[in-house]
Amino acid sequence: MIWWPEEVPTLMYGLITLRPIAESDIPAIYAACQDPVIPRFTRIPANYTMSNAEFFVREKTPKSLLEKTELAFAIDYGNGADKVFAGLISFHSMDLPDLVAELGYWISADVRGKGVGTTAAKVLTNFGFETMGFERIEALVDVENTASKKLLSSAGYTIEGILRKKSRRYDGSQIDMVLYSVLRNEWKEL
Repeated sequence: MIWWPEEVPTLMYGLITLRPIAESDIPAIYAACQDPVIPRFTRIPANYTMSNAEFFVREKTPKSLLEKTELAFAIDYGNGADKVFAGLISFHSMDLPDLVAELGYWISADVRGKGVGTTAAKVLTNFGFETMGFERIEALVDVENTASKKLLSSAGYTIEGILRKKSRRYDGSQIDMVLYSVLRNEWKEL
């Protein structure tokens, strides 16, 4: 059985903090989503607006927590006054009876390549296994997203295969996705 939190906890490891998404994150979420890499490899629309960010923070995130459909966190990078918003990470597309979740994330352009995403993925994966009770955590990545594939491999995930024409881009093209996973009995705690 999955333990589901009543509120989003704060998880910390080194310079990475996963915390509840706050009203004050709206401008940073909007600004980060102007980077063309994020809509290219996620479900975030290319014409992301401030209204999209407001809806995500004020409506979608609280509703998803309540309905147990997504557990979303803001990622902060750094210490004290030097701490900066670095992206979002979540468990979504869950199959709670089967103890399976999908990991999803995006990282702000200014902190990519610093290990932020890898550490955040490890922290949330550890929480998913050790606290929530998942047995399997998956991640789907566009076959062209080299950085995300490297991130997941570094975080301890294994490639299971290519899902052909698994996802549809906003331009209407069907794309292949790489399926990654990690199992509880394979996981090496942080």
